[in-house]
Amino acid sequence: MKNICLLGSTGYIGINSLEVIRGNPDRYRIIALGAGKNIDLLAEQIREFKPPFAAVINSDVAKELKIKLNNQANTEILSGTKGYVQIATLSEVDMAIAAMTGSSGLLPTYSAITAGKDVALANKETLVIAGSLLTSESQKRGAHIIPIDSEHSAIQQSIQGHMREDLRKIILTGSGGPFKDFSIDRLSEVTPEQALKHPKWKMGRKITIDSATMMNKGIEAIEAKWLFNVDIDQIEILLHPQSIIHSMVEYADGSIIAQLACPDMRIPISYALSYPRHLHGESPSLDFLSIEKLSFEEPDKKRFRCLDLALTAAKTGHSMPAVLSGANEIAVNAFLQGKIGFLEIPQLVE
Repeated sequence: MKNICLLGSTGYIGINSLEVIRGNPDRYRIIALGAGKNIDLLAEQIREFKPPFAAVINSDVAKELKIKLNNQANTEILSGTKGYVQIATLSEVDMAIAAMTGSSGLLPTYSAITAGKDVALANKETLVIAGSLLTSESQKRGAHIIPIDSEHSAIQQSIQGHMREDLRKIILTGSGGPFKDFSIDRLSEVTPEQALKHPKWKMGRKITIDSATMMNKGIEAIEAKWLFNVDIDQIEILLHPQSIIHSMVEYADGSIIAQLACPDMRIPISYALSYPRHLHGESPSLDFLSIEKLSFEEPDKKRFRCLDLALTAAKTGHSMPAVLSGANEIAVNAFLQGKIGFLEIPQLVE
């Protein structure tokens, strides 16, 4: 039985993680749930999974949650960053699922690693902001960082059983988002409502916008650099609209290993929780006869400047990726609030 602390339980990754855990009650037990302000859903989760601990964004929300639960659950409610850190470092926790959005996930994730916990990582910003610190600390503490991102999960699976020194490059794939073929004029008219409709994946609001601007793919390149200890120049980005090949690894002899699956986040979540095993799941098998083609394109960095900004930040190094991440959070929030246009996101980040 693996004891789990789930940080970000009411978000997209959190909900899917609980679905995987729900299907494997003999393998996983929820020790703690961490969420923001969605107390209605969190209360439902607490009633179902009965965790000893839960944490929310602040003391006011904690009070609301306690009223909502009405003494129906024997769960200690904590609050704030201190509360998130407390549940991530509980002695009974074996693994923390880091699915909080943005920079708020950094300290709880770092704390879990320093406490020697394995981390199933979905929070992209954590490695972008503090990749060197987290990877060195994980090695020191003997804690594993196992990616939940479908692309990084694919890379992890493709390097299993291979010598790292034989790796030539990582080929990071992406759908290209909903506006891959839009002209500059059409991009200037994109609304938040349009940008939140991804053609292949259902995700949280921020990551969906990042996918639309292709900032997401640049951030994933920075993640891959830290997760797999490669230079940024060893990472190639290709657009793959079908989202069937989730990423590939090329070796020194020219051979390439890829991971293929239906676009279903339960697959990489399940692999992260059961690493290095592949457990039975409810996700559909890939039907090769129904796939008309697998196509690839080079991303257009002129139309999607966020990708170029992210790669430039990665090459600059030092604190620049952290600056990029913070600037992007501000720009995305401004766009979602209708304060700036879609093409102003990279302008504000720059």
